Amino acid sequence: MNIFWINPTFNKIRHLTKTTIAKYLVRDVRIILGAIFAIVSLIIFGNQVALTVKKTLEYNIPNADLFPLIAFNILRDTPLILSLSLFLAIILAISKLYKNSEAVVMNSLGIGDKHFMLMINPVVVPVVFFILLLSTLVVPWTKQEKNLIIHRNSNALEFLIIKQKEFQKFKNGNIVFYANKVEYGDKQQQIMHDVFTYESDGETIITLAEKVQKYTDLDKGSTYLHFENGARYYGFPGDYDKRILHFDEYDLQISDDENRPAQINYIETEAKSMLDLFASNKTKDAAEWQWRLSQPLSAFILSFLGVLLGKSSFRGGKNLGVLFGVAIFVLYNNALTIAKSALERGESPIWLGLWWVHLSMFLLIFILYAYRHKKFRILKNIFGKMGKF
Repeated sequence: MNIFWINPTFNKIRHLTKTTIAKYLVRDVRIILGAIFAIVSLIIFGNQVALTVKKTLEYNIPNADLFPLIAFNILRDTPLILSLSLFLAIILAISKLYKNSEAVVMNSLGIGDKHFMLMINPVVVPVVFFILLLSTLVVPWTKQEKNLIIHRNSNALEFLIIKQKEFQKFKNGNIVFYANKVEYGDKQQQIMHDVFTYESDGETIITLAEKVQKYTDLDKGSTYLHFENGARYYGFPGDYDKRILHFDEYDLQISDDENRPAQINYIETEAKSMLDLFASNKTKDAAEWQWRLSQPLSAFILSFLGVLLGKSSFRGGKNLGVLFGVAIFVLYNNALTIAKSALERGESPIWLGLWWVHLSMFLLIFILYAYRHKKFRILKNIFGKMGKF
């Protein structure tokens, strides 16, 4: 039984996507999409690997957690990269048709922009659906797992990598630390030599030591400095209660589990399911829910714009459509980020949220399409004739 008689448009779409022209266009879009995705991924993911390795060294995160963190960062950025790659692939594929005069022949046969928009659906729909799965299921899970790793290693976050011959502040400035020489031990733990510390939490204390090593008490979740062969000076010279304590070994606590540093940035909202976000009446939950849906929606909207910019690229030469496309993509995503922040702060109503950005983009596409096909001139002639009456 054929159900497409309900809406003849479905028959038209099905027929267009099965034509030789459509298959040719879809093949080009897929090839270009794969090439762009591979190039952009290598650039961004390579940078992510370098940054992740640097962070793990700074925060003393175990090597076993290195590859999971890299994988989580890659999955987090995949929806954005895939959306950009699809957008640019459509622009370049349409531009290629015009440069080879193939689209010109198609236009003479009545095949125009709206037909191209339907022809690329076999590529656009699966990609948009895949981005939807990533943004609503996979990315929230990766953020949760990443935050768990950071949370597990957060006891070492406050005391970052010690810099040689440089004064550093810890515990909200209550501890000033200086090491004349820094080296690494067998377990990649930092060992400092000729160390000076100044403590100003209540009583002024100055500590000098020949050697210091950092270690973490996993049971208490606290980080300590282990001093060897040194002295602690209580009070400044001249004070009545000045005391000097010589020691062979001394431990100084520099962080604890109850006062975790702000770098953890564990956001519970990012780990919630779509149903929980939808049922919540909090503005932050609404912003996160709309943000997840905005990523696949923006990819779908940009696919229409890509067809129009592909034709512009041909007319302007030197792939100006690609340059305009990248600029619009950046502005589009920045506008979504600004709208999300405004919604989180309660400066925008939930019903408006991020949707106004998508509506603005739809309006831009409509205006560009109407201008391209001289729809405004037709409306002007209609209103002009009506005015005569």
